[in-house]
Amino acid sequence: MEGFRFLNWKVYKDAKSLFSIILEVVRKLPKDLNYNIGGQLIRAAFSIILNIAEGSGKESDKELKKYFDISLGSSYELLAAIDTLRDEVLITEDDYTNIFTRIENISKQLGGFKKHINK
Repeated sequence: MEGFRFLNWKVYKDAKSLFSIILEVVRKLPKDLNYNIGGQLIRAAFSIILNIAEGSGKESDKELKKYFDISLGSSYELLAAIDTLRDEVLITEDDYTNIFTRIENISKQLGGFKKHINK
């Protein structure tokens, strides 16, 4: 397992936890929105996880940073979607706050990784 360093990263574990919460939120969406909007939420949350993992296997710090940037972009996309669902009263305020806090935490971790890489 040594070759898969991302498995031990807190940011990876936190992204997986966020993904589980997004799955719960999607299950609560009205059926007519579940496929399109729910699918987009799942893809954005899954993209965060997958890009952290893929970036960890790259040879250079420049490549790793690129994948962290993609993860950050997916985080912003997910937050915009969740914010819109809150405005439309399709998720609870508690769900919104929980997800917002988790996205903020993941974004800070990714930003910290990028700062460390830039040094």
